This record gives sequence, C-alpha cells and structure tokens, in this order.
Amino acid sequence: MDSQIYGVLLLFLTLASALLENPSNSTAQINSNSVLVALLDSRYTELSELVEKALLLQTLEQAVAKHNITIFAPRNEALERDLNPEFKRFLLEPGNLKSLQNLLLFHMIPTRIESNHWPASNPVHHTTLSNDKIPLRANKTVSTAKVIKSDDIIRPDGIIHGIERLLVPKSVQHDFNARRSLRATSAVLPEGAPEVDPRTHRLLKKAAPAGAPPALPIFDAMAPGPSLAPAPAPGPGGPHHHFDGESQVKDFIQTLLHYGGYNELADILVNLTSLATEMGRLVSEGYVLTVLAPNDEAMAKLTTDRLSEPEQIMYYHLIPEYQTEESMYNSVRRFGKVNYDTLRLPHKVVAEEADGSVKFGQGEGSAYLFDPDIYTDGRISVQGIDGVLFPAEETAPRAAPVAKVVTKPRRGKLLEVTCRMLGAVGQDSHFSSCH
Repeated sequence: MDSQIYGVLLLFLTLASALLENPSNSTAQINSNSVLVALLDSRYTELSELVEKALLLQTLEQAVAKHNITIFAPRNEALERDLNPEFKRFLLEPGNLKSLQNLLLFHMIPTRIESNHWPASNPVHHTTLSNDKIPLRANKTVSTAKVIKSDDIIRPDGIIHGIERLLVPKSVQHDFNARRSLRATSAVLPEGAPEVDPRTHRLLKKAAPAGAPPALPIFDAMAPGPSLAPAPAPGPGGPHHHFDGESQVKDFIQTLLHYGGYNELADILVNLTSLATEMGRLVSEGYVLTVLAPNDEAMAKLTTDRLSEPEQIMYYHLIPEYQTEESMYNSVRRFGKVNYDTLRLPHKVVAEEADGSVKFGQGEGSAYLFDPDIYTDGRISVQGIDGVLFPAEETAPRAAPVAKVVTKPRRGKLLEVTCRMLGAVGQDSHFSSCH
C-alpha cells in the first residue's frame, strides 16, 4: 500500500511540475479520475511497480493527454511467481531499461477498446505504444493471453482489462536471448596444444587439432618437474597465438583492486604465494579457471592458524571450469546440489540454491555468491563470496583428545622376597669365609 500511495503522489508531483513549466497545457490536466491513477491504486500492484521502475509515468501522461488508452494488465501472480526469475532479473538490470519500457508499453494501446468492441470473428491487429503490432482475437484473447477480467477498471480517459499472463514482444525476447547466448562471450579458443600420453605423461609428436582442449588434466599440469608438466605454450606473439595467461591474470587482479573489498585476496595471490604465476601458466596452456574470491570482511575473520597455509586455502577456491553466476545458478536450480572439483585434490566444493542465490559449502562454513561476475573474459571467471571455504573435515569440530592414563608401576612381592633371600645368602657366605 505504501508503494501505491508513493506512486500516486509521484504522479501528481510530476503533473504539477509539468503545468508550472507549460501553463498553456492546463487543458490536458490529469485528475484523480484518470486511468493512470487508477492503475497505480489498483490490484495490479506488480505492474504498477514496474511502470514506476521503468520511468514511464511522464510518457503515459502524454499519451493519456492525447487520446484514450487501453491497458492489458497481467495478474500479480504472473509477474511474481510464474515469471522466469532469470528473465525478471534481466528486466530489472539498469542496463536493460529500454527492454523493460518496451515490454510494458507493449501492453498498452492508444485507443479505447471495451469488451463490446472486441472483434467477433477475424483477429484485429492494433499498434501498441511500443510501435509493435498486437492481435485481438474473437475468443477474448490478446496475442497469446486470455482476458480474465474484461472492463475491470473503466475511466473517462482509458480502460483496463485483466489478462492471465505477461506479454513479451519479439524485440525483448531477442535481447534476452542475446544476453544468454554464449556467442556474447568474447573468447578465442587456442589453435592447438601439446598432446600428452596420459599413461607416461610424455609429450607426443603428433599435435592436437586446432581448438582442442589440453589432453593433460589440469591436476597433472600442476605437478612439478619437466617430465610431468607439459611444455609451456608459446606466448601470444608466437606462431600459434596461444593465450597470454600472465596478462589475463594481471588484468583480473587489477580488476579486483579497482572493484574494492578484495585486497587481501590479491595480496595472497601476488605477495604471499606464487599462485598468480601458476594461474598464468595454466591459462597460457589452454586451461580455464573460476575463482571463488572471499571478500576482505571474510578474510579478516580467519585466525592465524587458518592462515598458516594460504596456498591450500586458495586451491580450494579455484574451480578448473569456466562458470559464471548465470551458469552456476541454472545448475543448482536444475540439479539441486552440484559438486565442483577444486585444485585441492580430492576435495570438492558443494553448491546449492539458497535465498535466490548460490550457496557454497554447508553449515557454518558456508558462503553466498555475493558479487557475481566481477571478472569474466572467457578463460578466467571471478565470483565474489562472503565467506572463506574449507573442506568438510576441516570445518567439522574436532573431537577432544582422550587423555592417556599412565599407571605407576608397583614393585611386586615376589621381587621383594627374592632380594631378601639374596641378601641372606650373601651374609651366610661372608660368615663362613671368616671362620
């Protein structure tokens, strides 16, 4: 109710400012009996909130001042529960304001259409305020949505019909699909990588085909020594134009510093360990990585004992896959719990959906996806989390050590009797020798 009152007040303030600037337009004044005021104060609260978020009040005021309008209002459940959460997040992102405006204007026609004016046989196409065509069919259907409340709200300057679900124009659907498409990710596959015999871990003479992933698992590529690790791939200036992993790692660390709140992690990667160099080598060889980056607030809670092995902590936060916030959320939504491999063998990190986000770990040692997609370049993905993760056996409380009871050895009676006998024998032998 507060949002409805706020919307009505905002509408009247906008009208008052417009009249002060252009007194000549006083004849186009919108009163409290307007269809816009009725919409903001109606049962269609989800639609009215979207209209306010899309900054469409002034546009609709100008439309109502020129002609009657017809609004097809989806029921609240269609926008609150039935709508795809991913699509709703897409609409509410600031960069997609134009798509949200086109979607809402697609539900409004600049003419008055009452229930008795509905086409009787053939469908009639009308132009919406978004300049798209929308068909009205004989069985009280607007495009693909049925009208569930005809003439629900009637005002002198417009009318509102209730419909069963949201209408999505093709232009908005195209923008949404383009965002989800993997082609929007600017990444270049390597032209080739050395082929390794998995049994002997030695390089084969035959090179892998162009674009093939490395034949050696990333865990073996981390092994020390030239006989185990593959030969380093040439740099970007080489004949094969492989990835410049060092530059990509530098880029994502600089992004962390500019983003703010991840200085401790950057310090561990660069100064306290050699992980930045190792990550650059792996990316140069064609591998991909997803970094679960704990923020500074989470790192500050660690004790000195926990920070004694920073490499092992960071290895548990490195996933040898390329995952974005969208791909991980879709996975946990579909499969419930997902186990991701980490570079700390053999431990895996568990992910599941919680409170509309992705939660990693279990119990008190869990962390939520806090800052999604801090850095994504097609090879390295950085996802900010609000906690430091540890394997399950390390987060579980350790049992108190059992104190060993050491019994004090007692001298036996047999030993005492033996000693007395030996003493007596010694005395007897002494006296006999004296005689």
